[in-house]
Amino acid sequence: MRTVKIVADSSANLMELKSVAFAAAPLKIITAQQEFVDDRELDLDGMIRFFRSYKGKSQTSCPNPEDWLAAFGNAQDVFCVTITSGLSGSYGTACIARDMYQAEHPDRRVFVIDSLSAGPELTLIVEKLEQLIGEGKSFEEICTYIPQYQKKTGLLFMLESLNNFAANGRVSPAVARIAGVLGIRIVGKASNMGTLEPTDKCRGEVKSLHAILKHLKESGLKNGKVQLAHCLNENAANTLKSMIEKELPGAVVKVGKNLGLCSYYAEKGGLLVGFEKE
Repeated sequence: MRTVKIVADSSANLMELKSVAFAAAPLKIITAQQEFVDDRELDLDGMIRFFRSYKGKSQTSCPNPEDWLAAFGNAQDVFCVTITSGLSGSYGTACIARDMYQAEHPDRRVFVIDSLSAGPELTLIVEKLEQLIGEGKSFEEICTYIPQYQKKTGLLFMLESLNNFAANGRVSPAVARIAGVLGIRIVGKASNMGTLEPTDKCRGEVKSLHAILKHLKESGLKNGKVQLAHCLNENAANTLKSMIEKELPGAVVKVGKNLGLCSYYAEKGGLLVGFEKE
């Protein structure tokens, strides 16, 4: 029996799985004053408080090949999921680590998956990998199935601040200033190319949640899974959960928290929504 392991970078908001060996490769958030490592030791609340007052530039750092190799451990078959290559170099360094690992161990296999997304959509991909492994699917079968599954998943987001996106050079300061003014929240989605695209500017949280629900319906969600990940906004997550369950009673909705990397981008009040399309 070959040993199997699932590995993801910390943007998946996961640190462990119940039934399959798992490891998270940490991303980092770097400022002139402090560095935050997105692992089990991270003081998440402290990091969020820091960025509420920090006015300088910041940047994120992806796992390096050595980080990925440490996460692979000694598994013979590895399934590796990364944050979108449109926002990070994580996919590229994971591929370097794969080549190094397989060159040193010709009998081992690593399948690297560019999620083209972040946060709860990665959670869904990892959970699907866990399910397929539990069903006894072969390495080759899983490698064929997962890209097809990715076509049936999506990511939506609600942000009340874009300060960290601007500080990291991801959006212009002019665009960032729109969010938060007069209660404006930005609703958007992950594109097919793995970039984040704003779709709505909503005044107030209630209108933002209704916009998300509208996009979920238009995407064809009926009986699929929905994974909600909030940043210090459990009330909004639970409100959206109730809205989805009322309008789409076949959907299976879970609520969780964003970890370090996703909290950095989502900021306080932000909400990420991963979902399965029909």
